[in-house]
Parts: sequence; structure tokens; C-alpha cells
Amino acid sequence: MAEVKLAAEVRTNFGKGAARQTRREKKVPGVIYGHGAEPQHVAIDSHALMMALKTPNVLLRLDVDGKSALVIPKAVQREAIRGFLVHVDFLAVKKGEKVTVELPIQTEGELAPGGNLLEHILNTLPVEAEATHIPESVTVSIAGLDAGSSVLAKDITLPAGSSLAVDEDAVVLQVVAAQAEAPAEEAAEAGEEAQA
Repeated sequence: MAEVKLAAEVRTNFGKGAARQTRREKKVPGVIYGHGAEPQHVAIDSHALMMALKTPNVLLRLDVDGKSALVIPKAVQREAIRGFLVHVDFLAVKKGEKVTVELPIQTEGELAPGGNLLEHILNTLPVEAEATHIPESVTVSIAGLDAGSSVLAKDITLPAGSSLAVDEDAVVLQVVAAQAEAPAEEAAEAGEEAQA
């Protein structure tokens, strides 16, 4: 995964008022944690950060007052209705260091015929990977799976250099039979009995 370079400036004012002022200036307040160092408060251009965060588990190189910091986003807070960025916590990382991240799960193939439904028990798969080589997602084949089938974490082929950070017997996906609707006559009779 390629790293994205962004400019950041150190924040010296804290609190709600200062955070609102930072957002009015089209910047997002954030904090860089990790490696036993003091947390560093930064502000980053809102649009540039939003575009970078479109890639899951993106590796960012922040230029903070002439110093370079390699980070990954750990907690992203968004405004509930409009979805704009409110605050971001970053984890400082080093080349060769292992980190635990959540990879989006993508499926490929068609389920067995018969109106079966695919249920996602986990929407993301926790894995441990090298900070500078975080995969974007994992792909699971569901071709031909029938009702009652499930895909366990250990059944998923992980990208090179990654290992599971969840119980290997955890159910990730399962196939369920579609619920049959009650015939219209039975539904009408049930409605009449309820009214009586």
C-alpha cells in the first residue's frame, strides 16, 4: 500500500471552542499517539484528510513542522448527519512494526440456487500486519455455498505477511435459507382471529 503524504500543523489551543475554530478554518483536529511519546495535537486540511481516509487502513506520512511522522488512523469521528470529519486519532508506527487492523471483507461468487441469503457475522476481519504493508481488504469466495454453510476465520486466505487477530474458529459469514412467507389465506385468518 502506498503512503499518503499530508501537511499537518501543531495545535496549541485545546477544548471545544478551539476545535470548532479549527474546523471553521477547514481543518480537522487530531492527536498522534504511540511509542511512549507525549500525545501530539495536530490540525490537518479537512478535504485532503477526507480523501486519504477513503482507503481503509491508509498509511499516512504527516509533515508536522518539518518533522515526518508515519501514522495510521485509529479512531475517526464523523458528524452524525452530514458525515464531515470531527476528530481523528492517529497511531504512530514504524517500518517493520506489527499493528492490528480491521480489514473489510469482500465476497465473490454466487450462492447455491434456492433463494439462500448471506449473513455477515463480522463486517471486518481483525488481522495483524506490518504497519507499512497493510492490505486493503480480504476476499472470500462464497461460490456454491448452500443453507447451513459457514465460513470461519481460519478458512480465509490472508494476504502475505498477515495473521489472524481473532479466534480462528470465529464465524465470519454464514448462509441461511430464505424465510418462506405464510400463504395469504393463513395470514388473513390470523388477522381475523386477532380482531375477534
